[in-house]
Amino acid sequence: MSSIRFQALKEASNRKLLEFHETGRKSVLFGANVFNDKAMKQYLTSDAFKGVQGAVQHGTKIDRKLADYIAMGMKEWALSKGVTHYTHWFQPLTGTTAEKHDAFFETSFDGSDPLEKFGGAQLVQQEPDASSFPHGGIRNTFEARGYTAWDPTSPAFIFGTTLCIPTIFISYTGEALDNKIPLLRALSAIDEAAAEVCRYFDKNVKKVTATLGWEQEYFLIDRSLANSRPDIVMTGRTLLGHTSAKGQQLDDHYFGSIPTRALTYMRDLEQECMLLGIPVKTRHNEVAPNQFEFAPIFEEANLAVDHNCLLMDVMQKVAERHDLKVLLHEKPFKGVNGSGKHNNWSLSTDTGVNLLSPSKTPMTNLQFLTFFINTIKAVNDYEALLRASIATASNDHRLGANEAPPSIISVFIGEQLTKVLAELEGVSTGKLSPEEKTDLKLNVVGKIPDVLLDNTDRNRTSPFAFTGNKFEFRAVGSSANCSNAMTTLNTIVAKQLKDFKAAVDVLIETKDMKKDDAIFNVLREYIKQSKKILFEGDGYSDAWQKEAAKRGLSNFRTTPEALKVRASKQAIDLFGEMGILNHVELHARYEIELEEYTKKIQIEGRVLGDISKNHVIPTAIKYQNTLIENVKGLKDIFGSDFESIAKEQITLIKEISGHIEGINSKVEEMTEERKKANNLTDAHAMAEAYCNNVKPYFEIIRNHCDKLELLVDNELWTLTKYRELLLTK
Repeated sequence: MSSIRFQALKEASNRKLLEFHETGRKSVLFGANVFNDKAMKQYLTSDAFKGVQGAVQHGTKIDRKLADYIAMGMKEWALSKGVTHYTHWFQPLTGTTAEKHDAFFETSFDGSDPLEKFGGAQLVQQEPDASSFPHGGIRNTFEARGYTAWDPTSPAFIFGTTLCIPTIFISYTGEALDNKIPLLRALSAIDEAAAEVCRYFDKNVKKVTATLGWEQEYFLIDRSLANSRPDIVMTGRTLLGHTSAKGQQLDDHYFGSIPTRALTYMRDLEQECMLLGIPVKTRHNEVAPNQFEFAPIFEEANLAVDHNCLLMDVMQKVAERHDLKVLLHEKPFKGVNGSGKHNNWSLSTDTGVNLLSPSKTPMTNLQFLTFFINTIKAVNDYEALLRASIATASNDHRLGANEAPPSIISVFIGEQLTKVLAELEGVSTGKLSPEEKTDLKLNVVGKIPDVLLDNTDRNRTSPFAFTGNKFEFRAVGSSANCSNAMTTLNTIVAKQLKDFKAAVDVLIETKDMKKDDAIFNVLREYIKQSKKILFEGDGYSDAWQKEAAKRGLSNFRTTPEALKVRASKQAIDLFGEMGILNHVELHARYEIELEEYTKKIQIEGRVLGDISKNHVIPTAIKYQNTLIENVKGLKDIFGSDFESIAKEQITLIKEISGHIEGINSKVEEMTEERKKANNLTDAHAMAEAYCNNVKPYFEIIRNHCDKLELLVDNELWTLTKYRELLLTK
């Protein structure tokens, strides 16, 4: 078996760099394979084009007759680019994307007159077999029907020879079976709530758009080396492996010169992204060896989520051309940084204003403070729900691991803005005097832009931080679909803005307050109520753990703990009131996420047991037999003196035996705990059993295996080592 490792190392060392040449400027390539406005103007009638624009901008429904014209134009555009198939591209509750390809090609009943056919019915709706997708009890096992329906707000695109049409995915009875539907509902809710509040400041605002800029971290590993590790192949991470003597401790990889092979891959990937309209702009080395990052220009949140899902798929496909493997797991390697996906979130109006960016006038800065403080209040009230939105088995490895935010949700705003809020907290109750109002507008609100110019420091331990003109949700995992976090964030902020407007209107109507007075009064109360969520210090410290507990903040260290909130009365009331998810849909997602957690831990346990018993132990015994033969030979030569001469070998033999016994016994115990967990019928009880009774064995078994890796002859060791995985460029 060790020959597999060395063959993989030989292949990796002898790789020839794949030649790659850009085929044009990015500005020219951008969106060439997207059915965007430019393509639609060329291939659609004016009425069809207006129909799509109305759906995108105002949510108006496209009738079936118009859909036929749109489908005809879309088909002609796709055929002009060599496309042969089409698919409804959707995001089921598996965490990945799904697609079923159908050919444009059709024949008549007698087999004659073949032609390319694609009409409005095929564009608007498909009926994929939904039987094997997670549903959380929404339907019976024998009821397989589900529908995909076109989402015109996210443009169709071509990948390879397939036209991909972004769609939603619903059950036969109408419940959401995907990640896109609740996100679209949340974006609609925040549009409505934010636009209402905006009109306090600008009557011309008709629409508010939530924007998202994600930062995708990932590892690049030679494909042969990755394939030589069963744990990477089956779980996306290494379940064992001793840390390399050299890792990230010298900080020499971060922002360093990008390795040639990785850079060639990035250039190839960027070209694919440009063709697909994914506006990637930034690339660089991350902290750990062989770890990198891509970041795009901000986009509308729904499109940004689609683009990130597409990117994760394209990353793997482009990697194959370069004989590389992309690892998106949050913690693929012990002892070095894991990977996250920072979600940079903001709100923009149709008048061109970023609502989280201060401006030059007191009025626009009061608008900024309104959205700034309401966002903080939303996180304060729903921090546990926000934590649940990023809870996964893989992200549990990363959160709080001295490279990522802790599992306690807090908000960082910086020292200067903290002082601004302190001054606003002192606003007097009721109507403000002319002097107080003037002082506030000129000396507090008016100076915010100057404050932000100097407030450039960042707290990398904060899970939710304000960074100048946006909030950065840093706790999202690298393999995650952003929609879960974005659905929750936009929902809680929409709910908060809705409550804010109601509170302000009450003061205006019943207390005879001026608009500004009412806004200042409500914001003052929100600042007082949200103090517990604000934290400027070290999120990794023990002191913060104790302080957070005193403040009443949740600290869910594991996914089963965190997911309880998904089924809480608070969650049911919130998502129900805002029209995002009904109680059936919410409970289904809770069940699905618990089941996914259980299955991932179950798979990891089985893989770890297999590798330990079928790779590590046989290799250790083989080396131990070599030592035994050595000791026998020394005894034959030196007689009674052999024990002193073979002392180290005998000690080593005993040490290896101890680790072999440790592995065998702990794997057996882990297997028994797994069997007990499998007999449980309640999804949450099963997830907790895997978390608390099965998963703890992983580290114990790994420790024995990693000790053997240091003891056993390198030539015999079958598993590719960390130094080879992380430092082979």
